[in-house]
Amino acid sequence: MATATTGIHDHERTHGGGSSETGLKLVNRLQQSKSPYVRAHGDNPVAWQPWDAEAIELAKRHNRLIFLSIGYSACHWCHVMEKESFVSSEVAGILNEFFIPIKVDREERPDIDDIYMNYVQATTGSGGWPLNVFLTPDLEPIFGGTYWPGPNTSSIGPGTTSFMEILEKLRDVWKTQEQQCRDSGKTITKQLQDFAEEGTHSQHGEREADEDLELELVEEAYQHFVSRYDSINGGFSTAPKFPAPANLAFLLRLGCYPTAVLDIVGQDECEKATVMAVQTLINMARGGIRDHIGHGFARYSVTADWSLPHFEKMLYDQAQLLSVYIDAFRLTHHPELLGAVYDLITYLTSAPIQSSTGGFYSSEDADSLPNPTDTEKREGAFYVWTMKEFTQVLGQRDAGVCARHWGVLPDGNVSPEHDPHDEFMNQNVLAIRATPSKLAKEFGLSEEEVVKIIKSARQRLRDHRNKVRVRPNLDDKIIVAWNGLAIGALAKASILFESIDGGKALQCREAATKAATFIKNHMFDKPTGRLWRIYRDGSRGETPGFADDYAYLIAGLLDLYEATFDDSYLQFADQLQSYLDANFQAISGSTPAGYYNTPSVTTPGAPGPLIRLKTGTDSATPSINGVVASNLMRLSALLADEKYRDQARQTCNSFAVEILQHPFLFVGLLDAVVALETGARSVTGVFCSADVTETSVPRADSLLDKTEQPVSAWELIVQKIRAECRLAVSSTCTTNAALVDVRPSHAGDFVGNPSFWLLGRNPLLKSLRGSTGQKKNHLMLCESGSCRIVDV
Repeated sequence: MATATTGIHDHERTHGGGSSETGLKLVNRLQQSKSPYVRAHGDNPVAWQPWDAEAIELAKRHNRLIFLSIGYSACHWCHVMEKESFVSSEVAGILNEFFIPIKVDREERPDIDDIYMNYVQATTGSGGWPLNVFLTPDLEPIFGGTYWPGPNTSSIGPGTTSFMEILEKLRDVWKTQEQQCRDSGKTITKQLQDFAEEGTHSQHGEREADEDLELELVEEAYQHFVSRYDSINGGFSTAPKFPAPANLAFLLRLGCYPTAVLDIVGQDECEKATVMAVQTLINMARGGIRDHIGHGFARYSVTADWSLPHFEKMLYDQAQLLSVYIDAFRLTHHPELLGAVYDLITYLTSAPIQSSTGGFYSSEDADSLPNPTDTEKREGAFYVWTMKEFTQVLGQRDAGVCARHWGVLPDGNVSPEHDPHDEFMNQNVLAIRATPSKLAKEFGLSEEEVVKIIKSARQRLRDHRNKVRVRPNLDDKIIVAWNGLAIGALAKASILFESIDGGKALQCREAATKAATFIKNHMFDKPTGRLWRIYRDGSRGETPGFADDYAYLIAGLLDLYEATFDDSYLQFADQLQSYLDANFQAISGSTPAGYYNTPSVTTPGAPGPLIRLKTGTDSATPSINGVVASNLMRLSALLADEKYRDQARQTCNSFAVEILQHPFLFVGLLDAVVALETGARSVTGVFCSADVTETSVPRADSLLDKTEQPVSAWELIVQKIRAECRLAVSSTCTTNAALVDVRPSHAGDFVGNPSFWLLGRNPLLKSLRGSTGQKKNHLMLCESGSCRIVDV
């Protein structure tokens, strides 16, 4: 274990606090962190320590409670608590003298965040960030919560406990009742361990080992969402309202599943599921949660009608929403959904989120300076508008039209009840309140002229905003997991646009491939097969990848393979899955039982997690085990590898008890359940000849035009594959697409044949390599162990 010397310094270098009875004098050690959020606390008078063996050793050696504070860069209330408490010499004094204060970025260490968030949610009934927990030196929690008002707060409501009161109470309790605290911590930890048994009950004799999950669970999950649906605003909760892309994706998948699912759920019900998801997505696209002047979506809405966002923008939200909007558009061809797809692609493929290296940065803050001369940040300052600004930028006529369009009012459109700090006085959050056709009637203009005014105004407002205002801070960490989500979404977008916008298809495909290449070159250790979670400022961090890094990246690579049919992405996915199996897979007896969030071997020099969690439920990000199970089904179909199918079944069955109780919490796993019960289908294009049998084919669907242009034989096969897969491609693991080049001239071409590796990996395809028996390009349609041939 590392010594604690670098955490102990002479008094002249101490930040804020005095010395305790042990003579320990702490200094702030955060400046070397890779996390912008952690580094931003490097000048606090609180003598923050990083989460490492040295800090834990200090707590043990000096018998102090640990004060663990977890947050992230884009978090509004994290910044509020820093301003109110962590820059306070009063708070620093007590923290530095009686505690070991540790600061953690939840995006860098989701394993730590997950454990203590479970504790806070279990003991208080709610959670959020900043997450603040007091731990014994053995890392066992004894008290926790989220935001507590500090000495610099403007007001403390009646009955509200301040942060200073909590610190003083915990200091005294530890001093006078240490053993009771330790006993309580051990009891709580045992309860957390029991709670963490999610995904293991099924191995404890609570169900028959050979009892598989059934399709009726899909119908039960659907009924839950029907009962919770907000028919006025869309979504499935009251305020605050989160997009919950995983749930929307589930509802949209119902209409893409095999007929066996439709027979159980019902055709009308599947159509209603689509309507619920689509209406939610349209309301979000019109609402204040969307940045109507720039691009992208905020993390969630404070109000039930999507009108007032919490303004931070997270990469994982943009990626998941892009994927869901694509699915919804393919089902409906609704133009507003296509507009949202274009909007999200623009956000993901532009500065500041897309880095010049190819990776995608993590987030933009909720707070920013209203103008360059201000010193106090305000929530949403970059995004809100006064009527006066509208008129100054747009002129009287255009301002009038656009104010009606976006709901801008002279006194602002944010209710005082949602503005506790008076940050939105006279300010307006833009949301679409009137359509161009309605505005045309109101203002005596043609609809075409109204559309032209709105389009021009959007550009002028954007230019003004970028010139005059200070953009929110950017968290420029590149996180493998979230980049995996973005790669997958952009790959799906490239498939969508193949038939309607070739330039946009190319842009999306290039952005996805560039990000995948960046990760492989800079965040992947080829000799060991291990991923590193974080990259920032020219180098990777020291945190090894977690299960979500592998799961989400594998899913993105599989989507990218189906977009390009370049098997290097499939090979990379297969390699990562092997590492995931070897280092994250849970074993019950001798049977695989899902995947832990953390690897089996801890990082040298850093304390291991108190508990190894195994997550099956979907939340703001997809269920890790749900994504893994779907990946395994896709790999099984693409590689004809039954081992992967068995692992998918074992993963789903390991959560069977929980899924049977609450199937709506496990919609990600239900996708794999459907594929297991109905059989995964693969559509493989076999490229035997470069001869073009048809000189021209339609290059676009009815959305734009029907111009006929010549295509290559390869393109023709791709089009036939897409048509055969229909809506299911990249939306569900029940249907998978592949393309192999078996021309004799390319059979042994390691460099020029994009399917060289796949032809050797998939036993069903090995016999096709260099085959002269089949001269004509064709499709192989395989399902439930049998295949049939369809000529192209």
